[in-house]
Amino acid sequence: MATTTVTLRLAEAEKALLADYARAFGMSVSEFVRTAALERVEDELDLRAWDEAKREFDANPQTLTADEIAAKYL
Repeated sequence: MATTTVTLRLAEAEKALLADYARAFGMSVSEFVRTAALERVEDELDLRAWDEAKREFDANPQTLTADEIAAKYL
C-alpha cells in the first residue's frame, strides 16, 4: 500500500502528550494518530448503521430467523 504524508499542527504540550501516550503502548506517534483516527471513523460508521437499523426496526418491528435473514441477504 502506498503511503502519503499528513501534517498536523499541535501545541508543544499536545505533541508531548501524544508522544508519551504512544510510547507507553510501544507505538510511534504516527501509528497512534493513524489508529486513533481510523478507529474514530469506524465507530462513527457503526453508530450510523445502528441508528439506521434502529429506525427501520422502529418503523417495522418485525424479527426474522437466521435462515430468513440468510435467504434475504445471501
